[in-house]
Amino acid sequence: MADEQKPTFSDKREMDAAAFSQAAYVLDQAKQKMDDSDLCERALKYNQLLWSIVQADVAEKNNTLPEDVKANLMSLGIFVDRQTTKALTKPTEDVFDSLINININISEGLLEGMK
Repeated sequence: MADEQKPTFSDKREMDAAAFSQAAYVLDQAKQKMDDSDLCERALKYNQLLWSIVQADVAEKNNTLPEDVKANLMSLGIFVDRQTTKALTKPTEDVFDSLINININISEGLLEGMK
């Protein structure tokens, strides 16, 4: 374990894209085992933590993103919060799919912006 190499990123966009991709992966793994409530809960809480960080970052006064992008990210964060609450009480493949798709789209958008 001590010999594991940590990933390195060329910039923040790449790191953010990896975080969203990782969250999508974790959610997908949980979706494959919907009968494992502990796994589902951990995946949902991991994703919610990521989105809580996004919401806090967007709310910072010194955040330089355009206002429309900040508003869109905040709206997505609120949607993720609602879907997560729903999934914690009654997990369904549809809820997991919506969260996975959001994360994949955000990750791909961040990587596309690097080209």
